[in-house]
Amino acid sequence: MSKSARASRIVALGSVLAFGASCIPALKQNPPREPNKTVPQSFGASNAGAQVVGHPEATGPSAGLQNVSDFFSDPDLKALVDAALSNNQELNIRLQENLVAQAEIMSRQGDYIPRLGAFAGAGLEKVGKYTRFGRTDERNNVPKNLQNYTFGFTASWEVDIWKKLRNAAKAANLRYLSSVEGRNFIITQLVAEIASSYYELLALDNKLDVLHTNIGIQQDALEIVKLQKEAARVTQLAVSRFEAEVLKNKSRQFEFEQQRIEAENRINFLLGRFPQSVKRNMQSFQTPLPSFISSGVPSQLLENRPDVRAAQLALEAAKLDVKSAKANFYPSLSIEANVGYEAFNIKHLVTTPESLLYNVAGNLAAPLLNRRAIKAMYFQANARQLQAVFSYERTLLQAYTEVVNNLAMIQNLQKSYELRSQQVDALIQSVDISNVLFQSARADYMEVLLTRRDSLDAQMELIATKNEQKQAMVNVYQALGGGWR
Repeated sequence: MSKSARASRIVALGSVLAFGASCIPALKQNPPREPNKTVPQSFGASNAGAQVVGHPEATGPSAGLQNVSDFFSDPDLKALVDAALSNNQELNIRLQENLVAQAEIMSRQGDYIPRLGAFAGAGLEKVGKYTRFGRTDERNNVPKNLQNYTFGFTASWEVDIWKKLRNAAKAANLRYLSSVEGRNFIITQLVAEIASSYYELLALDNKLDVLHTNIGIQQDALEIVKLQKEAARVTQLAVSRFEAEVLKNKSRQFEFEQQRIEAENRINFLLGRFPQSVKRNMQSFQTPLPSFISSGVPSQLLENRPDVRAAQLALEAAKLDVKSAKANFYPSLSIEANVGYEAFNIKHLVTTPESLLYNVAGNLAAPLLNRRAIKAMYFQANARQLQAVFSYERTLLQAYTEVVNNLAMIQNLQKSYELRSQQVDALIQSVDISNVLFQSARADYMEVLLTRRDSLDAQMELIATKNEQKQAMVNVYQALGGGWR
């Protein structure tokens, strides 16, 4: 090859590269950007350090770093969580999605690795006599039925000059890691849902126990009122009102029973088993809450929350997708080669070098005209990257807001529980007082009836508040990213 010819080819190649680079469309209408990862320094305006519920002076690592067995003390609850992690269908579905994403990595990696294949064939050919090939074969005494045998190897390789294929493989790997974090996020939700349903079940047990106790007391009061009616101290109206109150509370038992069945079956569903009794200790509902729950600092959400981690990995994958789409504007270089043997007679098939065949070729291709499809892919990849940015920012904002809301709820519910406890104590005392006054004819039956009703309602509200405290504790643990470790 002469120097002038070589120079002309280099110039042509440079021109193709320059043309491809100069024709990449701008993204002015939808410019890419980085996400805003800035979070406040604390979860409360009054505390610049770690927010700790229960002990404002104490500091410590985030409760989200604790294992389930360390955070929850109830052994029955721990056993339920362990069973769910093994049998829950949603987790098993997510595991298969992880395997799908893992297989995608293998597929992408195979795109930039040289391909090697083998071929073999046999055939028979007859050309028409009154054709150019037929006349030529006749003059050269070529058989009318010409056999053909061949075998060998073929290879091809797209040289990944612009890292288009490698970036696609890296993006697939990041999406696999994101799917793993997505499964971890499902675990945090599963743990929280089981704990919430478990505490709701314990609350229903306690409500039924309180209701049974009050029904017994009301039935005793009903008998007393009946005796007073016989003594002409009250009328039938008082007897009917007391009897109606007893019947009302008896009917409430079945409402709570239905709710308890549904709570049990919700837990059973999460454990991947058919309806059955859930082992539990009703008395554990009164176990005091942890002395303090440390929230750590907001920046720890970036590491603790699986959904934030998944959004971060998805964002990195989207950035690589943009690079891969951009590389489509540049020329691609591929190398193809074949080597083998071919002969019209099988006994000459491996005769070397007469039957040996080989070829090698390098192809350089670049899009020049009608590149709308490539532009569309580039614009789509950029739009998805921006979607990933907004999704990451939304996930981070949601995580921070959930922690703040639940920390405030724990503090407010604690104050509410203390006041409701005082209310229950005061009403229990008023019940005793009303009984004494009623028996001494210094209070009528309505005062006794309403006082008992208020006392029962207050006890139910106290149990409900206790349940809300438990739920808030679970929600804080979930919001801090706990449960998946």
